[in-house]
Amino acid sequence: MNDVFKEIYEMEGVSGLSKHDQLVNGILNAIQNKSLAQGDILPSVNNLINEFGFARETIAKAYKDLVQRGVVESKNRVGFYVSNCDVKQHLKVALVLFAFDAFQETFYKVFRSKLGSGVTIDVFFHHNNIDVLESTIQGIRGRYGLYVVAPIPHKRTASILETLPLDRFLMIDRYEKMEGDYSYIAQEFENSTYRVFEELAETIKKYDGMIYYHRPAADTPIEILHAFKQFVKAHKIKHEIRAEYIPGSLEKGKVHFTINNTELWSMLKDCKVKKLKPGRDVGILSHNDEVVKELIFDGITTYAADFKMMAEKAANFVLTRNKIREIIPTVLIRRNSL
Repeated sequence: MNDVFKEIYEMEGVSGLSKHDQLVNGILNAIQNKSLAQGDILPSVNNLINEFGFARETIAKAYKDLVQRGVVESKNRVGFYVSNCDVKQHLKVALVLFAFDAFQETFYKVFRSKLGSGVTIDVFFHHNNIDVLESTIQGIRGRYGLYVVAPIPHKRTASILETLPLDRFLMIDRYEKMEGDYSYIAQEFENSTYRVFEELAETIKKYDGMIYYHRPAADTPIEILHAFKQFVKAHKIKHEIRAEYIPGSLEKGKVHFTINNTELWSMLKDCKVKKLKPGRDVGILSHNDEVVKELIFDGITTYAADFKMMAEKAANFVLTRNKIREIIPTVLIRRNSL
């Protein structure tokens, strides 16, 4: 009984959450967390009144809601009991992403497909803004059965995410260290990027240097910059680090590396204007793969984590609640641009 009360108490103080929703969500979470099993008797109306001070009508309405969902039944002289522990069809998942870029769209489509129609997914975007992330987490806390979040590399991130129930939390995409026991499915940037550069080293050396476009104020992982610096130093490669790609500045004989798609499209437009052929006159390397990069200009060389695999594993976590801590492998896809 105390575990059930604890789940209901966790719903307290959530902005905009009614007492009815507090009771319903608390009991559903208790079932999902296996604090309640099929056949277990729920707290009586009088027990809930004494513990929480809720009105009798509020409690009756919450139990009626649970009965209509097919999770709870009632018997004369027994009270309400758990009749169905399969609450997946009632599960609401909060999915918090950076933005709806092509690779995150891939993640969402696979994630949505694997979960099936019985699970509701609400999608939120923080656009790499820590204040937006904080307000989003405050707004969704206590309203969902599970929280799947792509974090921001920021000193405030851990304290913000630690306010969520970590047993119902999954970190995806990037890894940020936090206190407590939590699950994650993330990609790794520094070692994987260095390995990709090593695989491409002989090809890169055929060009007259390499330019990396690193946007320090954006969401560009700093680990990629570290890997780039280590690589060019180890191989004595002439190089530049620029904050952004300026349209029209494409240099013949250089390898141009960006993780930003807008910059990539601008580079390819300049190739067309200047009549430069990727893979011959210039080298082009892009981060994160998508179908269009396979098709345009005879193919753009990319490297990326497998977001389809990440989504499948994330969906499995939602459905099974089995703890997971895994780094998704990064794959180099060599095409004609480098």
